[in-house]
Amino acid sequence: MPLAILTIPCLSDNYAYLIHNSETGDTALVDVPEGAPILAALSANKWRLTDILLTHHHWDHIDGLADLLAGLPDRSKGGPRIWGAAADAHRLPPLTRALSDGETVTICGESVHIFDVSGHTIGHIAFHFPQTQALFSGDSLMVMGCGRLFEGTPAQMWASLQKLAPLPDATRLFSGHEYTASNIRFALALEPANPQLILMSRGVSDLRKAGKPTIPTTLAQERETNPFLRAPNPDMKAALGMAAAADLDVFTEIRARKDKF
Repeated sequence: MPLAILTIPCLSDNYAYLIHNSETGDTALVDVPEGAPILAALSANKWRLTDILLTHHHWDHIDGLADLLAGLPDRSKGGPRIWGAAADAHRLPPLTRALSDGETVTICGESVHIFDVSGHTIGHIAFHFPQTQALFSGDSLMVMGCGRLFEGTPAQMWASLQKLAPLPDATRLFSGHEYTASNIRFALALEPANPQLILMSRGVSDLRKAGKPTIPTTLAQERETNPFLRAPNPDMKAALGMAAAADLDVFTEIRARKDKF
């Protein structure tokens, strides 16, 4: 049975995610921007937190951990397991389990694939739940975008995106921030005639007017609309005046333009 996923808005534009197995009662959390809204969601659903999955070390993904742990009931029975990247362990809270690229682990009763997706930071990881058709990508691949390169190089981020892009079409993308509206404006500046992009833009506008998240999308949709995944596409290369350029060079140009947008 696919796991239930609850999206929790945090801070000004962050998301945390609760992943729940109704048969076992296990509940995992992806990232901890702040404690209070996560505690409220756990209480409202009467869910017991068993696992915390950290994508990377940035403060807006981990700083709520102390408040969260302090607010959990039955702490005398032991707290949740904390999972994060071995390569980032020196900048993360103490981990129960340090993870590496290519590992498969069991979380909430499902086999989960671990990807090193360095670029935004070094040691950033993503969690793929294939049975539930869900990818928790943090600030690597984002809906309609990718994370700014604070630590890594364009080549590193491009290699990371190439690990995620081949996942099944129906895979739902749960990224770390509500950046979709601004990402679409940038994408339309590059490809104003892209019909899938125009259609998605209308849907995103309606969701934001209603105060609803634009996340998740699917990888199939991202391949048609996300400019960072479309670097190999002839239409994108033509739009940039880079018809004969290598894919990495096109990606690098798109990232540079987004940084100035």
